[in-house]
Amino acid sequence: MEPNTMPSVKRQSGSKLFSTWTNYIFILPIILFMLVFVLFPIVYNITLSLQDVNVYNFKKEHHFAGFENYASTFKDPVFYTALRNSLVFTVLSLVFQFGIGFALALFFNRKFPGRNLMRSLMLLAWMLPVVITASVFQWMLNGDYGVVNYVLQWLGFINEPHSWLSDNGTSLLSTIIANIWIGIPFNMIILLTGLQGMPEQLYEAARLDGASRLKQFRHITLPLMKPTILILLMLGIINTFKVFDLIFIMTAGGPVNSSNVLPIYAYQLSFLKFEFSQGAAVSMIMFIILIVLAVFYLRMTSKEETQ
Repeated sequence: MEPNTMPSVKRQSGSKLFSTWTNYIFILPIILFMLVFVLFPIVYNITLSLQDVNVYNFKKEHHFAGFENYASTFKDPVFYTALRNSLVFTVLSLVFQFGIGFALALFFNRKFPGRNLMRSLMLLAWMLPVVITASVFQWMLNGDYGVVNYVLQWLGFINEPHSWLSDNGTSLLSTIIANIWIGIPFNMIILLTGLQGMPEQLYEAARLDGASRLKQFRHITLPLMKPTILILLMLGIINTFKVFDLIFIMTAGGPVNSSNVLPIYAYQLSFLKFEFSQGAAVSMIMFIILIVLAVFYLRMTSKEETQ
């Protein structure tokens, strides 16, 4: 029996080995994609931020600069202006995107005629390319022929046209409004998906106990929606903090850095001043900020799971 069993054992071990290698072959494309398009850019950016690379020595040998680029960045007052604008842009965008999106999700969670059509129309703002949305808002907020000035003058709120995008006090606010308009549908659809997955029995029991709609929202909806809300806010922070195209098209960071944010600042250093290493250092600072936020989010979610 032993001579007959040995070949079968070898065949089984060979088939397991073949199956293991087949699994690795199937995941090889995604591994290559992560290495080429994720890991390599991060490693290259870290290396670039620690060197002295500019337009004059781009093709020459680069010497190690250590943390000089980071020190130069922290000494630049424009960096702190861009950091403050990024924080204001992110916080205000998220507050209104989430608040309005949650209100719309609660509204569309009810059954009424035309609900699906209205919900589909709401998604158009999110489906449109950012370049189109930015161009439309740039036209609407134009100081000479913008429709916003026309409506506000007709309503009597202003007496003369206002240059919304070229005024230091309103340029950042204008980009925030445009970004809020883009993000509302995404927040709405994610929150609506969470609301539709809730058990109706809990609400029926609460109504039988005489709980008002406010108490149902406070004690049932919010606690059950907490994981969805945390994920949505984390995604919103990451996506909003690195917004570049919308602000670049509408104001390009101006006037006088009043709407300048960290992605625009990194672009200006790298492709306008050709200080490639300092631009990489700013990108790494953004990356570190987002990593810290991601770690904080993971600790919060793990704490929730433990409880």
